[in-house]
Formats: sequence, structure tokens, C-alpha cells
Amino acid sequence: VQLQASGGGLVQAGDSLRLSCVASGSTSSRYHVGWFRQAPGTEREFVAGITWRGVTTLYADSVKGRFTISRHNYKNMVYLQMNSLKPEDTAVYSCAAMLESIGPISTNRYDYDFWGQGTLVTVSS
Repeated sequence: VQLQASGGGLVQAGDSLRLSCVASGSTSSRYHVGWFRQAPGTEREFVAGITWRGVTTLYADSVKGRFTISRHNYKNMVYLQMNSLKPEDTAVYSCAAMLESIGPISTNRYDYDFWGQGTLVTVSS
């Protein structure tokens, strides 16, 4: 499966953005999807994840209550709604997929086999 993230941009602290991730290719398989981010000089970190059926979602503590992940399987889309953005949210955001057959949704980036190009989010103070 191929993934492509979009929706990043330059915003001010307190603003909102919605990132989108579109899947193509082997979309008949079932995938959990996660959003990860990487700021300059840091490790890639988990932000949010959603199971294939959308029943279970996970969030990093740093974004709980501000970010919401959702998916629309019919459209092969996963979204990350980001509200109340902070300068520390500045990073390149990437979406990734892991096969549902492998196990429950994970916060570990090494469990994800498919990655899309990232989209840059810059939050100014």
C-alpha cells in the first residue's frame, strides 16, 4: 500500500490544521494507521493511531484532548485534526500503516511497514 500525507502548513499558536492521509495500492488489506512526527534533531515519535475498524484510537499524552484521528475506509482516507496547536507541535508529520493481521495497533514505529512522505507543520508563537 502507498500512503501520501498532506495538509501541513505554517500556522500560529492556537490555530488548527487537518492532515490527510490517502492510501492507494493494496487497499483491500486491513491496516491500522498511525501518525508520527519528527522534529529536527529528534527521534520520530508516535502521535496518534486508529484501528482498521476505527473502534480504537490511541494518542500520545502530549496531544490528548487537542488532536483527533479518524478514518473513512470507503475513501481510503485517514485524518488528523489538530487543534490548539503549540510551537512544540512543529515537525514533519507522516502517516504509516501496519497490517491488522500482525496484531493490535502499536505506538512503536518499527511495527509499521508502510510509510508515506511527510508533510511539514510549522507552528509559530
